[in-house]
Amino acid sequence: MEKVILVTGANSGIGLALCERLLCEDSRLQLCLACRNMQRAEAARSALLTSHPDAHIDLLHLDVGSVRSVLHAAHKVKARYNRLDYLYLNAGIMPNPQIDIKAFFKGLFSSNVVKMFATAEGLLTQQDRVNKDGLQEVFATNLFGHFVLVRELDSILCQAGQTSRVVWTSSSNARRSAFSLEDVQHRLGTEPYASSKYASDLISLALNRHNNSQGLYSSVICPGLVMTNLTYGILPSFFWTLIMPIMYLIRIFTHTFTLTPYNGAGALSPWIRGQSITV
Repeated sequence: MEKVILVTGANSGIGLALCERLLCEDSRLQLCLACRNMQRAEAARSALLTSHPDAHIDLLHLDVGSVRSVLHAAHKVKARYNRLDYLYLNAGIMPNPQIDIKAFFKGLFSSNVVKMFATAEGLLTQQDRVNKDGLQEVFATNLFGHFVLVRELDSILCQAGQTSRVVWTSSSNARRSAFSLEDVQHRLGTEPYASSKYASDLISLALNRHNNSQGLYSSVICPGLVMTNLTYGILPSFFWTLIMPIMYLIRIFTHTFTLTPYNGAGALSPWIRGQSITV
């Protein structure tokens, strides 16, 4: 029986590279690209069909930052599929990133350079804003929308005799110090991205506690430091051009510098082979 897989944020970066890897591993699967921008989704589908002409690829309009969009998309998914084997929660945003240039160059030539790039601790902040639903935008997009999606798809994820998997794209930037139960949306802080990623790690644990007995398993996976549109938005392009040779040099000593989306997606795609997912 062909596996049914849905990937959010599938039109570029890690999401698109993941779809390519999944189709390389099993071209018979039913793949659904869930994207906010349908024009880019069509382009992504065309690119995948070029290399996998016989693939079954569906498109789904989904803006995980909008509760209304999530509910509408979930309704469509349940009408379209009678089960869901893998749900990759990959979509995410990091709006208005600001970097401490002085701290950056200080860390660049220190013994903590790997940790600095991996976690951005003490280096990176963002300016969040409230969305149309009255929620903090990063919280809504990176965490809440995905959580609502999982809950709404419960009937096709948790079925008798079926094992389903939810895989969250996490980050080494996820830090406990950035998260507070008293401010889960991170309204008062300056690191909403790190907070949202740590919160998604906690949600994954909770899903396992409550749903493993129903055959639903959740996992969080960090793709490493990958150069995507989100990453390039942190620094001006000429900065990345200057430091890229250093990053490739560091890659010799650590596996966390995956750099390309295809390499980073390799951390997520092995789950399609039926390996068990652990907390």
